[in-house]
Amino acid sequence: MLKKRIIPCLDIKDGRVVKGVQFLELKDAGNPVELASFYSKNGADELVFLDISATLEKRKTLAEMVTQLSKEINIPFTVGGGIQSVDDARLLLQSGADKVSINSAAVLNPELITQISDAFGSQSLVVAIDIKKLDNDWYVFIKGGTESTGILAIDWAKKVEELGAGELLITSMNNDGSKDGFALEITNKISKVVSIPVIASGGAGNSRHFIDLFTKTEVSAGLAASIFHFNEVPISELKNVLKTQNIAIR
Repeated sequence: MLKKRIIPCLDIKDGRVVKGVQFLELKDAGNPVELASFYSKNGADELVFLDISATLEKRKTLAEMVTQLSKEINIPFTVGGGIQSVDDARLLLQSGADKVSINSAAVLNPELITQISDAFGSQSLVVAIDIKKLDNDWYVFIKGGTESTGILAIDWAKKVEELGAGELLITSMNNDGSKDGFALEITNKISKVVSIPVIASGGAGNSRHFIDLFTKTEVSAGLAASIFHFNEVPISELKNVLKTQNIAIR
């Protein structure tokens, strides 16, 4: 049985972590390298960095940060935000990222999935999918969740796997920030129609939500931001709780 992964997500802007982070142990909570090192030592299995500044002049700053990160931490990390081409992906992977993540760019240019997968291997590519429930169906949204594509989430997940993605990161916009739990039903449906790993995101508020995620769905990882950054749910404590439920974790 594959062990489940716990993944903190950090938003980066101009080389700094945004969304306040509260750890007494950190001298500079806005420093992504310091925060990543803290998480690496405190039980995180992987990290995801999303660059929300993602303009051309910021690419270099991001690549420099990735180089620093790769020297400081010993867990895998994914970098996303503004990747529009194979060259963008190459810069981050060569700088030391283990994986890159694409979202809107994949919808607007599906060939990019195959191009990155062919160039660097599917294991290096995470396709992030933002989904929202409208009436009774879940649809794919792009551009930070502002624009509906009219594409059904299940259909896009299958297509993305066919095109060469190695992993999916599914964020439910209905649940995101709610702290009421993950979108279990749709997340499980997606994880059953693809054979690649699925990371669930959006809605984590407490340890119980992770127990539900790992016992009621087939996803391989749970991702969260604020509950980890504000130390509401320390990862080491979360892992201890999951172990008491006989959930296989790293």
